[in-house]
Amino acid sequence: MTYKLIKNANLIDGTGKEIVANAGVLIQNNLIVAAGEMNDIKIPNQYVEMIDAQNGYILPGLFDTHVHMMLEIKDIRETLVSPFSLKFYQSVEYMKRTINAGITSVRDAGFTDLGVKQAVEKGLISGPRMQFSVNPLTITGGHGDSWMHSGLDITSKSYPGMPFGVCDGPEQVRQKVREMLRAGADIIKVHATGGVMSPTDHPEFTQFSQEELSVIVQEAAYRRGIKVMAHAQGAEGIKNAVRAGIHSIEHGIFLDEEAIELMLMKGTYLVPTLLASVSVLEASKVNENMPDYAVSKAREVVDIHRESISKAHKAGVKIAMGTDAGVMPHGTNLRELGLMCDIGMSPMEAIVSTTKVAAECMCWEDTLGTIEKGKIADFIITKTNPLEDIRSLEDSDNIVVVAKAGEIKKDLRVGRKQMIAHI
Repeated sequence: MTYKLIKNANLIDGTGKEIVANAGVLIQNNLIVAAGEMNDIKIPNQYVEMIDAQNGYILPGLFDTHVHMMLEIKDIRETLVSPFSLKFYQSVEYMKRTINAGITSVRDAGFTDLGVKQAVEKGLISGPRMQFSVNPLTITGGHGDSWMHSGLDITSKSYPGMPFGVCDGPEQVRQKVREMLRAGADIIKVHATGGVMSPTDHPEFTQFSQEELSVIVQEAAYRRGIKVMAHAQGAEGIKNAVRAGIHSIEHGIFLDEEAIELMLMKGTYLVPTLLASVSVLEASKVNENMPDYAVSKAREVVDIHRESISKAHKAGVKIAMGTDAGVMPHGTNLRELGLMCDIGMSPMEAIVSTTKVAAECMCWEDTLGTIEKGKIADFIITKTNPLEDIRSLEDSDNIVVVAKAGEIKKDLRVGRKQMIAHI
């Protein structure tokens, strides 16, 4: 048995409880066996590796419930000349940046295949544990169909392990759900409305009928009990998705009172991705990566988006942190926490959103999301107090230790070699 004891820590356990000062966390193999005040932890009478937190703050490993690990928006001219296989090698760097930011678990919202997930699980590359959706389902001409008015089609091409996602009508969507499940999908992703990044639609456009969405939900549930996440920005599309039994609403830009009431009634999760439209506007000022149609729509919705998420938060909708990473650079994920606080969440609520609530959204709450006895030992140590300065987490140098399943993935502690001892 291998034991680790984290000492000299301030504990923020992800449950929303107050900070525990002079705290410790005892880990056996990859599981937490005790956490709380140091004086209350019984240290086993055998070899224990001591990890000095240096009076830092220990939190659960963080979640991002909306990422795209296989892409990062680039100038279309670069995309058109890049070899197909290059994106797999680029994703290695994206996943490394994600881990270094303190994100140990993600839900991939499209374009990552089973081989990438398995490469992480087999230890071939370093990355967060993930649920993945393979390819989002989209209607012809909808968000996800990147056919241009010029006739050029830059929609992501299918290949073994990545079925094509465009489908129309109840029977086609049923077949596509089956194809994504066959390809190994842990969750089904559907585009219930238009979006900012799509060339021929608008975020308010409703896509897929409620009947089609219901078929998607039923087929996923019947086959494997799998949940469905919906890109949903316009109010009618959001309501169609919630009524159909969609598990989580992604973005939620044009939420109205009826949509919020439906989400509360159904227990639907909201993943705001506030950083997405902000990042589109920021990128447009420094490079040519963002097309004009995306910049125009982002400018139109950015304030409306904040207002909608604020209303949902005040009403008590369950909010899980997600960013749309890939639209912005991977590794900048924790900027989302500051934006969540800007719309009215407290720093503690933002932390719980990216730990406990996010784990619940991904149905991993029994094993992850909080620092409690019996949970998998995913944790981070920060040198700043995020409850006093949530934006300090945007600088990954302030996240000095990242561990996944008890294994240290990042360690920036000063003099750490001298500070590891054994008892």
